[in-house]
Amino acid sequence: MRALLQSDRARRIRGLRAVVVGAGRSGLAAAGLLAELGAETSVLERSAAAAGVAAESRRYTVVCGEHRAEDFSGADLVVLSPGVPRSRMESMIPPQARVISELELASWFVSETVVAVTGTNGKTTTTTLISRILERNGREVFTGGNIGTPLCEYVLGDRQAEILVLEVSSFQLQNSPTFHPCVAVLLNFSANHLDYHDCMEEYLEAKLSMFAHMEPGDLAIAPASMREELEGRDFTRARREYFSASDRFSCPGLPGEHNLANMEAAFLVCRHFGLDQDQVQRGIDGFLPLPHRLEAVTEHAGIMFVDDSKSTTVDSTIAALKSQDRPVRLLAGGVFKGGDLGTVLPLIREKVRGIYLFGASRELFESAWKDCGLDIFWDATLEDAVHRAASEARAGECVLLSPATSSFDLFANYKERGQVFQKTVREWMEEPQ
Repeated sequence: MRALLQSDRARRIRGLRAVVVGAGRSGLAAAGLLAELGAETSVLERSAAAAGVAAESRRYTVVCGEHRAEDFSGADLVVLSPGVPRSRMESMIPPQARVISELELASWFVSETVVAVTGTNGKTTTTTLISRILERNGREVFTGGNIGTPLCEYVLGDRQAEILVLEVSSFQLQNSPTFHPCVAVLLNFSANHLDYHDCMEEYLEAKLSMFAHMEPGDLAIAPASMREELEGRDFTRARREYFSASDRFSCPGLPGEHNLANMEAAFLVCRHFGLDQDQVQRGIDGFLPLPHRLEAVTEHAGIMFVDDSKSTTVDSTIAALKSQDRPVRLLAGGVFKGGDLGTVLPLIREKVRGIYLFGASRELFESAWKDCGLDIFWDATLEDAVHRAASEARAGECVLLSPATSSFDLFANYKERGQVFQKTVREWMEEPQ
């Protein structure tokens, strides 16, 4: 067992009353670690299906249904899963309880070098890229956090890595008051999650909180476009480096200016660990886009189909349009999380040949884009919108799914949305044209 699980901090958790809100993977990982440490642990889950999975464990109790104040009675420690707003819970949580994230809990029991990557867009791609470069240059790396394996699972496991490369979200950081990475990366910042955060300032403060406990020997990496604002905030004591897009690195699997910036950020991280430009380029070579992130699905009758279902923000849709060198048939729509749709208009006028909305937020898109000079179509389902866009597309064009929204109006998550897009494209290809 990891030595830190036998530390004084671990012993202080033994016997505490701990409540974990949410029975997703990170919530169950936190509950497992708390139970291992000897805390009296319960998991609260509104979904009966998820609660059923959680109840298979005999190491903690599971409470299913709407959360109630009595469920938190006597709690010393409350772990909120990502996506559970603290404001929704505060009236039920007793004042003596310490509220943290799964990331914060796990971070108490790691001694490895931690690289943390956050930002509105590009987190998963850049986190994965950093890990790939380091691994290809002989480093033992764990990749996880907000993607893949929660950090609590790593803590409970037998594997010992040299470097932990973690994607971290604002949801996690908002409840991680002592989290201290050795290298921290802020990729970018724009309107997002305003259905969760009270305002843009709260969202930014959550992102910047990971820099607060860094020391002068640590490295803080941020976009050059934010330098003036960040320096004005005196946001960290760490050494600071700023990046912007350049042509220093190339990779066909990472199209667009935004990915040039992501590669620059990855370079600064890897340079901190002693790698030079050539070593970084060798690590980048052959990198393929992750699923549903500007993923080229197929080309049929001269029409390219691109799945960018992970585009859940206005800025990510702008980046997707900039990356295309063909005229675009744009598929957009879903649960809007904030931002200015009007900022997309110049690119729509330059690159888009048709707009095909689906699902929720129709009125927001139509109002923002009514002066774009194009017909704007709407269908209740993604499948119908794909058929309409594909049927109107011409050879040499691109049908691009880049919704600028979350997927929860029609789908369980962005992955399901992308899978439905790809399945519908294949079905359309088999139909007589």
